[in-house]
Amino acid sequence: MKISNRLGKLRQRMSEKETEAILISQPENRHYLSGFNGSSGFLLITPGSAILATDFRYVEQAEMQSPDYNIFKIAGDIEGWFPDLIDGLSIRRLGFESDHLSFDMHRRLSNILDDSRLQTRLVPITGLAEPIRAVKEPEEIELITQAISISDTALDKVAATIQADMGMIEEDVAWEIERTLRNNGSQTLPFDVIVASGANAALPHARPSQRAIQSGEPIVIDIGARVQGYSSDLSRTICLGTADDTFKRVYKVVMEAQMAAITGITEGMTGAQADGFAREIIERAGYGDSFGHGLGHGLGLSPHEKPHLSPNSGDALGNGMVFTIEPGVYLTGWGGVRIEDTVIMENGKIRVLSQAQKMEVGV
Repeated sequence: MKISNRLGKLRQRMSEKETEAILISQPENRHYLSGFNGSSGFLLITPGSAILATDFRYVEQAEMQSPDYNIFKIAGDIEGWFPDLIDGLSIRRLGFESDHLSFDMHRRLSNILDDSRLQTRLVPITGLAEPIRAVKEPEEIELITQAISISDTALDKVAATIQADMGMIEEDVAWEIERTLRNNGSQTLPFDVIVASGANAALPHARPSQRAIQSGEPIVIDIGARVQGYSSDLSRTICLGTADDTFKRVYKVVMEAQMAAITGITEGMTGAQADGFAREIIERAGYGDSFGHGLGHGLGLSPHEKPHLSPNSGDALGNGMVFTIEPGVYLTGWGGVRIEDTVIMENGKIRVLSQAQKMEVGV
């Protein structure tokens, strides 16, 4: 992964937005733009300089991971070192990531600049690095694919062991999935495993509970793995024993909605247009009010990033973007069905990356 290329793209966007310097604080952006994956630090990027500011715990790591950067060692409160960081750079307008930097940190930085001889003012900036991250490089796609393979294998393996009416609880299944993911090579999971059975499956982000899994009910499983910082995201809905008519009907609708999106989405569409392929089918089946989230989201260093596929998203979908397609229907008191795959846009069309098994449900 060539950091110099990423910095070049960022500087081009800075020029377009008339931003002479940017202070990067968001962890995934910091990692993406520098290669540094430590938990603390700032990037200061101008047209002619790239500085990574971090404390003594990470200086040696930063020197190894970020050879494109000058390393600036910080110590103590920001009031003591920030003026030295920007001194001599002649920055008049310093952009900051306003969707990440806390109000308190903004206040402290403002006070520092007001009290110094520096003629610098803070300028809020959003969405500078994220559109660059949305288009994945080949090395990134390979890492995401590895994470997908881990989650595919784990879900298929554990789903085959789930037993209904035997006292097995949601928490047991979730722990077995997490253990299998880690044993198969995943780093710390990108999000908590979801195992939601029966009425709990009507909660899109349900937490595994001590509810015993029963036959004939929906079981929504949502998992992810992480490889060198890059995430996967996968959901399946299963039913043990004999599925009732509601399950068969809802599952068929959700599956049709997902397939319509997979076959219909093409390069240049907006996230809203992509969402519409699935939403139209779900609404036509009478479940429109029960599909309350967007169709999908990008993933990479973060499990949720650009592009966003939702009714109001103007994000343009392009080649090299990796995102999820995950329609769902959730019925209070009964449960829900969500089917999620990770896909990539290639040559103007969708290619599905997830390979975990799906149920075959007749009506």
